[in-house]
Amino acid sequence: MKAMILAAGRGERLRPLTDHTPKPLLLAGGRPLVEHIITALVASGFRDIVVNTAHLGDRIERHLGDGSRLEARIAYSREGEALETGGGIQRALPVLDDGPFLVVNGDIATDFPFARLRGLPERLAHLVLVPNPPHHAQGDFGLQDGVVSDSEPKRHTFAGIGVYRPELFRGLNPGRFALAPLLRAAMKEAMVSGELYEGFWMDIGTVERLKAYDRRLKGR
Repeated sequence: MKAMILAAGRGERLRPLTDHTPKPLLLAGGRPLVEHIITALVASGFRDIVVNTAHLGDRIERHLGDGSRLEARIAYSREGEALETGGGIQRALPVLDDGPFLVVNGDIATDFPFARLRGLPERLAHLVLVPNPPHHAQGDFGLQDGVVSDSEPKRHTFAGIGVYRPELFRGLNPGRFALAPLLRAAMKEAMVSGELYEGFWMDIGTVERLKAYDRRLKGR
């Protein structure tokens, strides 16, 4: 199974840091964010990794190269202008093969055990959810008996970790579009499974949270 890291975003909330440095290359614990993710994926058996790029994407490619330094095999899906999550994944499908693939947001920090996602999902998608952080108290989706829905009153936050089948994107026109509407449509057919992870997870979406992650790593 291949993995994809979403690394094309502009990182508006992290400006001015991201004016000249792409968000995946911002440092925490002395290493770029994207390297923490790649290291965790490789340790879990995901060595074939696709990275999508847009904003300052050439810098990401120069830094990561072919991935051999991190014991990975990295391919790139170049977007020019960021296509959002759905459009970015669809554009990368030709290099993700025909089976299920793992997608991880490039701006999260977690100790989630990626290895247990290998071989999933039986449905169109499998999402990892986490308890709602203070900055996203309303959550995203509900979870009941391993099935994710948009109708449960108790909601959890989507962790930016999911396994998808290519069929989820079948018949869609290429271009810029979000992932959430596709998932909600699949949820209406009970075609999205999920799990709640209560271990370490952070959305590195602001300078303050980047500093908090840096302190966590340096305090180990």
